[in-house]
Amino acid sequence: MHFEEFWPRYLRAHGDPRTRAFHVAGTLAGTALVLGAIAARKPWLVAIGLAAGYGPAWFSHACIEHNKPETFRAPLRSLQADFVMAWHVLRGTIDGEIARTGGTP
Repeated sequence: MHFEEFWPRYLRAHGDPRTRAFHVAGTLAGTALVLGAIAARKPWLVAIGLAAGYGPAWFSHACIEHNKPETFRAPLRSLQADFVMAWHVLRGTIDGEIARTGGTP
């Protein structure tokens, strides 16, 4: 599946703004920790970065959206979409992107 096909489905699975906030926080924290682990040459810190990235996201799916994370269906596309969504949220363009792709459930 191409990203252009996956992206609208991903956005529908992240319809609640609180879910998107948890995802963005996790994406930023996880990325910072993984990059820090690489810079410090501390491979064990990568595991903490992954937990910091995925933990908030999975929590939000379980407790807010009540759905299954897209990570389990399409891990690489989901990771790509996490970064794209974070970019749109931080720029303030996520609502327009949701409208452009068909909205939320």
